[in-house]
Amino acid sequence: MTATKRAQVASWCLFDFANSSYAAVIAAVVFQVFYINSVVGNADGRGDLWWGRAISASMLFVSLTSPLLGGIADYAGLRKRLLGAYTALCVGAVACFSLLAPGAAVAGFALIVLANIGMEGGLVFYNSFLPQIAPPERRGRVSGWGFGVGYAGSIASLLIALPLAKAGRFEAIWLMVAAFFTLFSLPAFRFLPPDERSTLPLAQAGRRGARNAWATLRELWGRPGPRTFLLAYLIYEDGVNTVVVFSSSLAATTFGFGQGELIALYLVVQVAALAGAFALAKPTDTWGPKRVVSISLLLWAAVAVAAFFVRGKPAFWAVACTAGLGLGSVQAGSRAFFTQFIPAGKEAEYFGVYSLVGKTSAIFGPLLFGQVSSALGSQRPAILSIVLFFAAGLALLSRVRGGGPNHGVGVHVPSGPE
Repeated sequence: MTATKRAQVASWCLFDFANSSYAAVIAAVVFQVFYINSVVGNADGRGDLWWGRAISASMLFVSLTSPLLGGIADYAGLRKRLLGAYTALCVGAVACFSLLAPGAAVAGFALIVLANIGMEGGLVFYNSFLPQIAPPERRGRVSGWGFGVGYAGSIASLLIALPLAKAGRFEAIWLMVAAFFTLFSLPAFRFLPPDERSTLPLAQAGRRGARNAWATLRELWGRPGPRTFLLAYLIYEDGVNTVVVFSSSLAATTFGFGQGELIALYLVVQVAALAGAFALAKPTDTWGPKRVVSISLLLWAAVAVAAFFVRGKPAFWAVACTAGLGLGSVQAGSRAFFTQFIPAGKEAEYFGVYSLVGKTSAIFGPLLFGQVSSALGSQRPAILSIVLFFAAGLALLSRVRGGGPNHGVGVHVPSGPE
């Protein structure tokens, strides 16, 4: 690997380090509980309902726009600039969290939607750099490195947030996340491949991008292998996203974790996820991403069942750490699996569709969890329902041909189901 490629891979991984501060502190642990319990109030499940709606609304926007923007990124040469614009939107909205006060449910809702659009929309362009910076035989491990470094970013940002949370300085936490995300994302904008010059006017590039996005959807739907994989991904990723979105609310509401305990729990889970991501990075290439994802889904199904039955904090600690082991591997493995279906030169468009499916899967799960929690007055039935997502996704994934070991350029991936 040349020095330029090493710099590109390192900066790409470091961007995951940067945005993981948002994923950990905002989406998963501190702000999630702050908004649900302090801004809205969750005595009757209303906080869960508002949080689920905010996440679903932002994911709906991203899912509807990502194929179009992926096409524009390819044909207008705007991939890197769009990544910058979405990053700025997320950072700016997070900084504005410092203005929220108890009772500001609607203002908080709007800022959550904007921040999550910036975060999740930017991932369309971030993911599309992977085939550019890593050859096929190394994409699985580079993808795993990205997730692994991301978990290190989660740990670092939570360690900074912990004393601030204990002191009740939540406004300072949101500003810290904005600064952390900005600082560690800068190398990506310096070293990742530059946008290619395009002679097309933006409007014309947009029209071509829209046409090609639709053509990409039809092309993928006409290939049984990618179609079945994306349907499986749609289902099992719904389970993963729902667990992540409500993990801290579950720990705080059902198991009585305080803010300091939540951060400590999440730190340990991130260490487990870091270990899992790096441990399975090379097997993703040597065993194949299909086997790695399948093992991870079995683990997640067992975790969801255990979370329904366990009582007490020590048992929940064990369940959460087990879930962490499978978190990075299922995400990195899925991303590496999908790269096997992408023709050269269509990375942003294909990852736009990939994001469409992944973000669509984050629309219904959070809504369902919030509704079940509010209707039944308990989060346990809601977490148990997640098993269905993992089981159905695994059944569909087993029918996808391909997903075997990467042997280098020119790998042939059959497109039909077994």
